[in-house]
Amino acid sequence: MTSGPPTPVGAPPDSAEELPPTADASTTADLADAAGMTSRAAEAAATELRMEPRGVGLGAAGVMIASDGPLVSPARPSRTFDEVIRQLRDLISRREVRVGDRLPSERALAEQFQVSRNMVREALRMLEITGMIELRKGRYGGAFVCTGRPEIVTQSLADMMHLAAFSLADLTEARLWLSSTVVRVVSQRATEADLDRLAANVDAAVAYAAAADWHHVAQVNMRFHDMLAELAANPVLKIIHDSVMGVIREISLALGPIKSDATVRHRVKILEHLRQRDADAAAEEMAANLASVHEFWLREIGDRPVGSITGAVSAALRRDAG
Repeated sequence: MTSGPPTPVGAPPDSAEELPPTADASTTADLADAAGMTSRAAEAAATELRMEPRGVGLGAAGVMIASDGPLVSPARPSRTFDEVIRQLRDLISRREVRVGDRLPSERALAEQFQVSRNMVREALRMLEITGMIELRKGRYGGAFVCTGRPEIVTQSLADMMHLAAFSLADLTEARLWLSSTVVRVVSQRATEADLDRLAANVDAAVAYAAAADWHHVAQVNMRFHDMLAELAANPVLKIIHDSVMGVIREISLALGPIKSDATVRHRVKILEHLRQRDADAAAEEMAANLASVHEFWLREIGDRPVGSITGAVSAALRRDAG
């Protein structure tokens, strides 16, 4: 059986205006040129892009409203499992089902895909791991579309940094650029109350440094970066920041805290520049601070793969646990 695109289901759009039956010629041509499609396939794709998203609603008791046709097409025999996941992911990405909607039962999906229920179950588990759906048990259970979990994306990016052949210089350079951007945004968006909270963090770092408690100085300094990322108020930027900082924390743990108040003195100056709303000066101070930290790390262990550094931390933690 030849598979085709999923049949759109659900209630008609709220707007009384009818959806366009076809896409305009220029859009169709652009799609065809970019993807190497036939003109007919490009026309269908362009039309779909212009359609309003359609959802599968839930009744008051949490029961999925019946649809007029299947949500998905039979899976192709080649790499069937991947095809099942791809169609379900596309279904959610195109918002033919929306957050809170319940997908059809395993049995119904198995019939539509023409695969076993075990394969559907494993595909749903994979989508739950990626944060696209939530599997619930019980009478009103099932697979529900969720809002996504940023921490999963953060962990995936961090895993890639561990496994890929990124060097310490690659990571520290990216961190310097990222942190400089973050501090520029914060200088524009932070309120005085926000800056007061940053000041409390800096005061704590100053106190720990005066007591030569370098372990707590390092912890408070890491929190300073986290606070800046939160104040930037951009969820995409924060996901990237959290991924990078998660690996930076492991490297800091591996090498131990820097026994100097230099970073604390930089923090005091950064805060002054933020209060003055001087984005350039704040970014320059941040860059100077991180450059000195990164030079210290490179002197200590050289420019080696990030995975070899964080792997040593993991091995040490396993030995301690044993």
